[in-house]
This record gives sequence, C-alpha cells and structure tokens, in this order.
Amino acid sequence: MEEQQIAIFKSSDGEAEVAVKFDRDTCWLNLNEISTLFTRDKSVISRHIRSVFASGELDRMATVAKRATVQAEGGREVSRELDFFNLEVIISVGYRVNSIRGTQFRQWATQRLKNFLIQGIAINERRLRERKLEIQTLHDGIRILSRAIEARNQEAKDSDWLTSFSQGLRLLDDYDHERLDHVGLHIHRVRYPELEEYRSIIEEMRREFDSGVFGQEKDGGFKSALGQIRQAFNNKDLYASVEEKAAMLLYLVVKNHAFVDGNKRIAAACFLFFLKANNLLHTSQGLPIISQDALASLTLFVAASKPEEMETVTRLLISVLNRNA
Repeated sequence: MEEQQIAIFKSSDGEAEVAVKFDRDTCWLNLNEISTLFTRDKSVISRHIRSVFASGELDRMATVAKRATVQAEGGREVSRELDFFNLEVIISVGYRVNSIRGTQFRQWATQRLKNFLIQGIAINERRLRERKLEIQTLHDGIRILSRAIEARNQEAKDSDWLTSFSQGLRLLDDYDHERLDHVGLHIHRVRYPELEEYRSIIEEMRREFDSGVFGQEKDGGFKSALGQIRQAFNNKDLYASVEEKAAMLLYLVVKNHAFVDGNKRIAAACFLFFLKANNLLHTSQGLPIISQDALASLTLFVAASKPEEMETVTRLLISVLNRNA
C-alpha cells in the first residue's frame, strides 16, 4: 500500500466520518475504521470478519494487506503493523451489521474508484506521450549529432558515401545495443585550469553577448563543478580519463545552472578550454575533435536530459570524443 489516495466518507445521517485509503483498484480500512464506519464495537466487527473468512466467502490472502501505522500509546507514539481490509470485506461486514450504511458506502466508494481510475488513465496517457516524445527526441538528437560528426568527411568520393558515414552509424548501433564507452582513451596526468582562467574566458565571452547578466554567478555551483571533476578516492581519480572529466564538466556546468544567463554557452566554452588545456581539442591530423554543430547538439542534448539519464549522456559524450580522437 504505497501510492494511495485518501478521501473522506461521511454518512448521510452524519453519524460516521472516516478517512478511506484508495490503492490497488480498491479501498482499505483497518478494524478501528470499519468500527467507526458502521458505528459498531470492534469486537462485533472482528467477529464478523472472522466469519467472512471462516465461511470461505472471501480469501484472506487476497483481501487483507498489512501496513505500518503510528499510534499514540501512553503519551508516546508507537509504530505498529495493522491489518487493512479491502472493499469486499468492508461490504460483507456492512451487510451483516448495517446494510443501509453498507450500501451507501459501496456506492460512494465505487464512484470514487471510478473517478480515480479515469484520473489515473489520463495521467498515465500523458506520461506515456511525454516518454515517447523524450525517446524520439533522444534518437533524433543522436542522429543529428551523428551527421554533425561526419560533416568533415563530405569530400569523400561518391562511391564511398556509405563508408564516410560508418563512424556515425557505429555510434548509433552502439547506442541501440548499450555499448557506448565508459572510459576515455587518454588516462594520464591532467592539467586542471584554475577558476580564474575559466572566469577570464567568461569575461571575454561577455563582450559578445548583449546581456547585463551573462556569466553572473548565482551561487557556488560553477566552482563545485570544477571541483567535482578533480575528486579522487584512495589516490585514484573518480573520473579516470581526460574524456570522462571533460564530459562531466560539460554536464555539471549545464545542469548546475550556476549563472543567471549563459549556462549552456559557458559550459560549452569551458568544455573546449579543458580539452585544449589537455591537448585534446584537435586530432593528430590537426582537425577539431568536435565540430561546431556537434558541440551545439551535445550541449542541447545535455540540457534536455533527465537526471536519471546522466550516465547515458556522459557515455555518449565520451564515445564521441573517443571516436573523433
């Protein structure tokens, strides 16, 4: 009984009022609450419940759930596990002790269940539409990114047109089969630019954007992001490679929202600066390790992702850097 909704039932004569828990397509009351509902002593209700199960009218395993409840005893709160009985049990007891109240409650509970069901279907349909859109956006983003990665191969001969896209196609295949890279290629001594070096770049960028609040820090989120990629445990870096550190830097600066304006632009610039500081901004052939379109796509990809998708996003970033090296 985890995700539940609660509604208040009031009898037409005003004698009974009880908070009813709705969950698992039914409603639930404990012994005390059933006693209150039908204005009968607990011993009477308990006897009828035993009769319902003893006669085989209902199956106890299918109609009873246990739930921890806090009760006041002797001036202190004590947690106890109580039996909760579903609508079938409640109605069976109601017909035995107060048929009019039982009928009222059955009609009331049935209408509430119908309302909750309709609401639940509407919510689930909306969530399903949102999830489908997220998945479509994810796949579209990767395909756009793959085209951007392959942009520099456009001079390839017409006969080699498919070969020129092989890297992007492999990236898509690895994504579909959950084979994106975990670790970068370059595991060596890392140069970490100082905070003031990054701030100098932000100041230089500020001149290009017409915004009085561009690059204005709101909190310590930016410094925290720079510090996190340097973390180590037992003299072992949390992020082993330069590519992993760069990927986390881009992710954290985007997601920390540490600036009043310009978070994505600043994140992308810091990402490039970190790669440059570690001699990874260009390939051995002198080509940029990432194109301008790919950089924009990756940064937007990070911004649109959910927190639970962090591993997938960072692995995609690492894979792009590895395959372009």
